[in-house]
Order: sequence, then C-alpha cells, then structure tokens
Amino acid sequence: MTTPLHAGPDAPELTIRPVASDEHAEAARVTVEAYRHSYDGLTDGYVASLADVAGRVAHGEVWVAVDAAGRIVGTVWVPRPGERLSELAREGELDFRQLAVHPSARGRGVGEALTRHVVALARSRGAERVVMNSGPEMLGAHALYLKLGFRRLTERERPVEVEPGRFIDLRAFGFEL
Repeated sequence: MTTPLHAGPDAPELTIRPVASDEHAEAARVTVEAYRHSYDGLTDGYVASLADVAGRVAHGEVWVAVDAAGRIVGTVWVPRPGERLSELAREGELDFRQLAVHPSARGRGVGEALTRHVVALARSRGAERVVMNSGPEMLGAHALYLKLGFRRLTERERPVEVEPGRFIDLRAFGFEL
C-alpha cells in the first residue's frame, strides 16, 4: 500500500510507503533527530534503539513519508497484521510506535498524514481500535491526536520502563474504528 496525498493546504505532496532496505540509515536519522528535538536527556541506549530501523522492520513494518523531492520527512512503526508492538494493544487493536517527523518538516501535516495512514491500515486489517502511547512532553502530538478523534485511555496509563531502570509516565490514546 502506497498512499500519495496532500497532507494539508500548505503541505507538499507526500507519499507514504514501506521503508526500503537502502533507506534504513536515512529513516534512522530522521527518527533520531525528531526525538532529540522533542526530548531532553535521551540516553545513548535509547538513541540506538530509535536508530535501529532494521530491528523494527524485523518485528513489524516501518512506513516513511516522502516529500515531492524524494526526502524522507517522517516515519512510523506498526505491527504486522495480527501482531502487536506493545503491551498497550489488546485483541482487535492495532498499535503504532515511534511516529517521528523531522524538525524541518513539522507544521506541514506530515504527522497527520502518517497517523491517518495508520488508521487506514487498521481499517483494512479489520481492527476495532488504534492505540498508542505518547510521552508527557509531546503536547503538540497530543493536540493532533485529539483533533483527529483519538481519546485519552487513562485507564491504560502507567509508568513504562523504556530502558532498564528508566520509567516514563506515558499517555495512552485510542481511536475507535
């Protein structure tokens, strides 16, 4: 599934498609730069996990948003059909992780386009709900998810160990299909 679309009135045309094996390094760079721009104090171990696109592909699907010039401007990780990426997802739900938009592409609808793509994938796979976690600092992302019709799933929120001994109080969101 490749999705060409216009992400917003001022956004360049985007194509959302699976990452190619020769694009892993570029997708890793985009993901790492996006997270470094949004979070302070990322550990070397966490940055290494963000950069491990091949590892994510081994356990799911990495989709990229590519602009009209052929640049990767965003990424998102989803499970293969019938699988889950996190403990947050339950039967009949599709979860996604590590949605990242390069800082230079923010405000152009890339995050919205990637989120809508995930919702379309979930529908095509017969899921009942899309779920995801987001860090407490990601207020812009939270606003986007709420604008798109996600709601907080406070009953599923708890501290999550993102690295040995490092816990984050992640926010949980769900979108009913």
